[in-house]
Amino acid sequence: MPACLLSIPAVAAALDVDRRTVYRFIAAGELPVVDLRTGSGRSRVRVPAAGLEEFITGRSVASPRSRR
Repeated sequence: MPACLLSIPAVAAALDVDRRTVYRFIAAGELPVVDLRTGSGRSRVRVPAAGLEEFITGRSVASPRSRR
Protein backbone atom coordinates (compact mmCIF):
# COMPACT_ATOMS: atom_id res chain seq x y z
CA MET A 1 0.00 0.00 0.00
CA PRO A 2 1.45 3.43 -0.91
CA ALA A 3 2.37 5.79 1.88
CA CYS A 4 0.06 8.73 2.55
CA LEU A 5 1.99 11.94 1.81
CA LEU A 6 1.04 15.27 3.37
CA SER A 7 1.70 18.74 2.00
CA ILE A 8 3.59 21.29 4.07
CA PRO A 9 0.41 23.34 4.70
CA ALA A 10 -1.38 20.17 5.87
CA VAL A 11 1.44 19.34 8.27
CA ALA A 12 1.46 22.93 9.56
CA ALA A 13 -2.29 22.74 10.15
CA ALA A 14 -1.99 19.38 11.93
CA LEU A 15 0.69 20.77 14.25
CA ASP A 16 -0.96 24.20 14.55
CA VAL A 17 2.27 25.95 13.56
CA ASP A 18 3.41 28.18 10.70
CA ARG A 19 4.75 26.62 7.48
CA ARG A 20 8.16 28.12 8.25
CA THR A 21 8.25 26.10 11.47
CA VAL A 22 7.60 22.91 9.49
CA TYR A 23 10.51 23.78 7.18
CA ARG A 24 12.73 24.31 10.24
CA PHE A 25 11.78 20.84 11.55
CA ILE A 26 12.67 19.42 8.12
CA ALA A 27 15.99 21.29 7.97
CA ALA A 28 16.85 20.01 11.45
CA GLY A 29 16.20 16.43 10.31
CA GLU A 30 13.26 16.03 12.68
CA LEU A 31 10.65 15.46 9.95
CA PRO A 32 11.28 13.16 6.98
CA VAL A 33 10.32 14.29 3.48
CA VAL A 34 9.80 12.82 0.05
CA ASP A 35 10.98 15.12 -2.76
CA LEU A 36 8.64 15.00 -5.77
CA ARG A 37 10.80 17.22 -7.96
CA THR A 38 9.56 17.26 -11.53
CA GLY A 39 12.42 18.95 -13.32
CA SER A 40 14.67 21.90 -12.73
CA GLY A 41 12.00 23.93 -10.93
CA ARG A 42 11.32 24.16 -7.23
CA SER A 43 11.25 20.94 -5.29
CA ARG A 44 7.86 19.73 -4.11
CA VAL A 45 8.30 18.01 -0.78
CA ARG A 46 5.73 15.95 1.08
CA VAL A 47 5.86 14.52 4.58
CA PRO A 48 4.90 10.86 5.00
CA ALA A 49 1.97 10.56 7.44
CA ALA A 50 3.90 7.89 9.35
CA GLY A 51 6.82 10.32 9.74
CA LEU A 52 4.50 12.96 11.16
CA GLU A 53 3.07 10.44 13.63
CA GLU A 54 6.61 9.48 14.74
CA PHE A 55 7.49 13.16 15.14
CA ILE A 56 4.43 13.75 17.32
CA THR A 57 5.06 10.61 19.39
CA GLY A 58 8.72 11.56 19.86
CA ARG A 59 7.76 14.98 21.18
CA SER A 60 4.95 13.80 23.44
CA VAL A 61 5.53 14.23 27.15
CA ALA A 62 3.66 12.86 30.11
CA SER A 63 1.36 15.23 31.92
CA PRO A 64 2.70 16.57 35.25
CA ARG A 65 0.20 14.44 37.18
CA SER A 66 1.31 11.17 35.61
CA ARG A 67 4.99 11.89 36.28
CA ARG A 68 4.62 11.55 40.04
